[in-house]
Amino acid sequence: MRQYISQKNLDSDGLLTIIGKDYRYLRNVLRLVSGDMIHVRLPSGELQPMTVCFVDEKAKKITLQVCDIAEGEQIGENQPEETDSIESTEFILFMAVPKSSKFDLIVRQATECGVAKIVPVLTEFSQNGGEKMNFRGERFERIIKEARQQSGSPVNTQIENCVTLKEACEIWKNECENLSESEKLAVVLYERNDSTVSIKCSCEKKQNLKKVALFCGSEGGISPEEVKSLCDAGFTAVHLKTNILRCETAALYGIAALQVAVST
Repeated sequence: MRQYISQKNLDSDGLLTIIGKDYRYLRNVLRLVSGDMIHVRLPSGELQPMTVCFVDEKAKKITLQVCDIAEGEQIGENQPEETDSIESTEFILFMAVPKSSKFDLIVRQATECGVAKIVPVLTEFSQNGGEKMNFRGERFERIIKEARQQSGSPVNTQIENCVTLKEACEIWKNECENLSESEKLAVVLYERNDSTVSIKCSCEKKQNLKKVALFCGSEGGISPEEVKSLCDAGFTAVHLKTNILRCETAALYGIAALQVAVST
């Protein structure tokens, strides 16, 4: 279910005026015309059904108005259920900094999967100069917005500042400060199979998970010393019994595998 993510709230009349790049997205990509309906994700996170009430081709402007839905009525076959709200389990991706083009793809895919936070991490094998990259600039905001609109994700994905491995461990400890062992889960993907478990085993004895973290290495993987540091900080080393994966594939694979394991 596609959605439009609005940075503005409705005005006092329940209207929303859209111009600029967002106009081109609604008009040229979604091809909306007067009378069409669309779901708008408001700044509060609420998903609001709206109708296109006016298209001004000359001024490049579209006006939407709140759509009242009678009980039992739907907006087309892709109408989301009432349960379309931010999931109770928050997923965090700690990603060793890869090449820029790979990180763009990782951000897009993680956003589509509903990851809440992406934390770039400097590791032994991460991309040189990663600490100088602007991970919170306009380009990544655009990537996240496009991915959320395409996928319909209700999660407002955020990219944090780049940190060291030690700082990443502290972030995870702070995230879980008030959680019990059964409410938190953190795994690090490790290409070696010694002293590792499967993702399924890592989820055993976990109930009502509130936060789940995945640490994924960059090109070249992650060193044994770094894995030990992460395990000392509460992470569990897991091994994916599959082919050798690129880092951008491993991140997506790991997220998906965790989400399936947690939900079953």
